[in-house]
Amino acid sequence: MKIIKEKKKLQIPKSLKRLRWGVAGCGHFLEHTFLPTLQQAKRSQLVSVYSSDLERANFIASKFMAENAFDDYDEFLKSDFDVLYVSSANANHYEQVIKAARAGKNILCEKPLAITSGQAEEMVKVCEENNVFLTVNYVYRFHPLIIKAKDLIDNHFLGKILSVSTQFNIDFPPNDNFRFNKELSGGGALRDLGTHMIDLLRFFGGEIKEITGFLDNVIYTSEVEDFATGLVKFEKGGYGGFQVSYSSQKSFNRIEITGYKGSISIENLIGKKNIPAKLIIDLAGESRKIFRKRANKQLQLIRSVQKTFFKNHPLQVTGYDGYVNIKLMEELESMWKKG
Repeated sequence: MKIIKEKKKLQIPKSLKRLRWGVAGCGHFLEHTFLPTLQQAKRSQLVSVYSSDLERANFIASKFMAENAFDDYDEFLKSDFDVLYVSSANANHYEQVIKAARAGKNILCEKPLAITSGQAEEMVKVCEENNVFLTVNYVYRFHPLIIKAKDLIDNHFLGKILSVSTQFNIDFPPNDNFRFNKELSGGGALRDLGTHMIDLLRFFGGEIKEITGFLDNVIYTSEVEDFATGLVKFEKGGYGGFQVSYSSQKSFNRIEITGYKGSISIENLIGKKNIPAKLIIDLAGESRKIFRKRANKQLQLIRSVQKTFFKNHPLQVTGYDGYVNIKLMEELESMWKKG
């Protein structure tokens, strides 16, 4: 499928000093992670809140000092803001992004971008046609140690890459969260956690030409899988693998990258908060090096969006990335269904 590439530059009014945000969907992550982080971004401000539950919208607006609260999405889009953060259930992303693009709003959408790749393809095209940007909340790309690892790969310190391995395991028993409703989420651990790991595989190893693997319910039984694992082959050579689950109370959740000239690993980053992540670099003929860094990935992503507005920096994650990641997940899910 051919998707129009998104424009890299926006026409920004010279008078714009602060980025005005609207948010759609008022769940736990928005309240306890995204909006507290947005408050730390000096050039961003929350102005409008949408929820199908007006009481909830009013609560979030009051808590984070937004001017407007709505339970009518069309009226919400008429309010004056520059960027929409779509934080709703996965099944709502498609309609909300399409309408927002046609209303001239730039968009940061929560992952996964949509339920199907067909929806994602249309979302990317509509955003391009309306000259608004679409980016996806793949926060792991923005951690300084992830960026450092990418730099080591791109500058050939590791030589030819043999393999990239990622893990993201948590304990998340089935409950009334939308993620356990197949119609609202599209799937379980793969759609929720695996999409991050597939994105990191592509970030480090380049585009993926083949994917295979398994989905299963190993510990918990629900409408969606609690475990997924995949093996990929990169277009430029080398292989990658990932494992994700809702069913592990303790996991190392490492990233390991192995090359001809050496290897690197990243620990205490995936699924961890408030502790320094650790990058270990082990190159042939050199002593092992260890770097530790504490960073707010979400804040770095928000600042990247600000740079797109105020400095015309290209997006580091595009809607096309969201589309490709869904295509790969669909391929893996189709194998599970056949089995």
